Amino acid sequence: MEKYKASKRSAKLSYLEKYDCHSWFLHMTLSVLIVEDDPEFRQAFAHAVSLAADMHLAGIADDLPSGIVLLACEQPDVLLVDLGLPSGSGIELIRMAAQTLPACDVMVVTVFGDERHVLASIEAGATGYLLKDTMPAELVEQIRVLRAGGSPISPVIARQLLARFSGSTKPIPPAAHGDAEDPVLSEQECRVLTLSAKGYNYDEIATLIGVSRHTVLTYVKRSYRKLQVHSKTEAVYEARRLGLVND
Repeated sequence: MEKYKASKRSAKLSYLEKYDCHSWFLHMTLSVLIVEDDPEFRQAFAHAVSLAADMHLAGIADDLPSGIVLLACEQPDVLLVDLGLPSGSGIELIRMAAQTLPACDVMVVTVFGDERHVLASIEAGATGYLLKDTMPAELVEQIRVLRAGGSPISPVIARQLLARFSGSTKPIPPAAHGDAEDPVLSEQECRVLTLSAKGYNYDEIATLIGVSRHTVLTYVKRSYRKLQVHSKTEAVYEARRLGLVND
């Protein structure tokens, strides 16, 4: 009987030690919540965070309502959020994080590079703003910079903001735009659409322009958002109509 009790006490202590170690790990690592509707980007971001020794994945959501629930329940250290969610704007989630979780840092990761979206995100409480051409491995490092007190911003966005606040009249390159009201495609986005119109698939386009398939998909999604379309056929038609694609 005494041996049974001793064994039971030992098992209990072992469980408590493991529980304490797990709690310590969660306390010492950064908790990251990802709210992203695109499956490929969502998986890539989650994988990168999971591989980081100093971070753990607090949760993943693919729409605004799920993101709101997870934000309230998990109270993460860092929120990675897209702006163009299928059930609403990510800006609403940014605002909620700023109001209810002041210690949470918010990083926008999106295809929108226009001034309106950037300023609206910053005003809502975002402390970082990256375009989706950022590689997942680089994203992890930018999360660390964010938590260290920095404000990671994609270079083209930083240039746009500097031009605005310096009063410069020098035009911003097309890649810095992207508002639905001003559907200007970047040179690479136009190349991708042109090659797609000629029948090349995404893997072939990636090889031809010297980028990854992941980056090609980023260009495609940006083009769709800017042109306000939902398919390749619509995108090519609209780009031709606007004179953005060369046959």
